[in-house]
Amino acid sequence: MSLISPAARDALESFLAHQRSIQGAAENTITAYTGDITEFLSFMTVHSGQSQGLGALARITTQDMRAWMARTRSGEVGPRSLARKLSAVKAFYKWLAAREGFEPTAVLSTRAPKFTRKLPRPLAVDAAQSLLDIASLQSDKPWVGARDTAVLTLLWGCGLRISEALGLTAADAPLPTVLRITGKGGKERIVPVLDAARDAVDAYVAASPFDLPDAGPLFRGVRGGALGPGAIQKTMARARMQLGLPASATPHAMRHSFATHLLNAGGDLRSIQELLGHASLSTTQAYTAVDTARLMDVYARAHPKA
Repeated sequence: MSLISPAARDALESFLAHQRSIQGAAENTITAYTGDITEFLSFMTVHSGQSQGLGALARITTQDMRAWMARTRSGEVGPRSLARKLSAVKAFYKWLAAREGFEPTAVLSTRAPKFTRKLPRPLAVDAAQSLLDIASLQSDKPWVGARDTAVLTLLWGCGLRISEALGLTAADAPLPTVLRITGKGGKERIVPVLDAARDAVDAYVAASPFDLPDAGPLFRGVRGGALGPGAIQKTMARARMQLGLPASATPHAMRHSFATHLLNAGGDLRSIQELLGHASLSTTQAYTAVDTARLMDVYARAHPKA
């Protein structure tokens, strides 16, 4: 933050504290905000040739915003990433303007670049099942295989994010019939637990070589500490290579598969939205596009006039 004035740095830290404590932003969001807004403030310092105190930040123009976006794009930042950065800057400016009493129109009216949203890449039911079957074979330690199978079963069987599965404590086991999950932004939801997920977790707990006190993490790494997502990602990578699945077969794809398989089985969007913990129904509606794409593919391959 060496290019940022003390006043701007203090404002950023106050904004991040507000996002963390009042808005309930996740740590990943805080990290992204920190990097994106720091880059923006540093650019404005270099662009203007002077330290950007709060007064200077209040006078940023539309031309300044265009210069920042052009410079960011020239650094091979794609439109999706630039849109994310702009969203972070706008959130900061909206908060700063309310606190300092200036008009942030030049920043807030800046349009994000257009981009095509990536559709979720779910797995077929048999591919998801094969991944679960082979996950336990990716380690020479049976308890590690049981652990990884349990985590992946929670992603596919309950639609959890990997951070949510790894955030479970030992007090959550044996799993109840429903889990109360706190997701992004502190949003709480109720998730039904399948027998398969409960059995997988029970098998892991029985095989674990570590004591699992109630207050500690349920899932442990090989040295006994809290399990990180990297270990599950590596297991998934090895398993998908053995099965010949694409690189899109990631742990998060298991969550996508949960949603798509429910939709295909007749689940309604509103219920799936609640199960996934999406704040907006428009996020969940991406799965209807997946389903439509699948139906059109079947049509194109099967219809005699296609």
